[in-house]
Amino acid sequence: MKKAAVMIYPEFCMQEISCLTELFKFYDKEITVFASSINPINSEDGFTILPHKTFLEFKREEYDCIIMPGIWDFHEALGDDKNIEFLRSFQNDKDIIIASISSSPILLAKAGILNNHKYCSGLFEEIIDEFDFIPRENIVRKPVCVDGNLVTAIGFAFREFAVEVAKKVGIECGDKIFQGVTKEYTEKELTFHVLN
Repeated sequence: MKKAAVMIYPEFCMQEISCLTELFKFYDKEITVFASSINPINSEDGFTILPHKTFLEFKREEYDCIIMPGIWDFHEALGDDKNIEFLRSFQNDKDIIIASISSSPILLAKAGILNNHKYCSGLFEEIIDEFDFIPRENIVRKPVCVDGNLVTAIGFAFREFAVEVAKKVGIECGDKIFQGVTKEYTEKELTFHVLN
């Protein structure tokens, strides 16, 4: 099984990709965290993360997907040319899955990837109007959008995003795997043992 690349940048949102990364862990899919530098990066949730590798160390043949979490304030990530150059290198690559949630599609837009894809995002309309590189004509008003090798989602659809991306990389999981508590449980059902 090929690995997953998680791309991080200042003020990225761990919560929006945590269901997906948990699925990958459960199915033994290795994850490598990439960034424009090896310096620690602060997430929007208050964690400091040290990337495993820089974009220069990315070996395309080892990966089948790139995961892009949302961003609280995207301006610093958008202004980092290394982020855009890395993404631009996948403009014509139809085999790698690009999974982008919440506001992170703005990075894909700047890299030109959204010019040929339908997508959804959590960007405010005023932001879309502000940046002429965002292709408004390709926006789909849905929680999740799958268009070829691109999976995008609005931030609140993080569970559905996880399922769609997992399926795209060949993981067979149920649509409602992260649905939450759906019934009343007995005490016996909630008593766990190492061996059954």
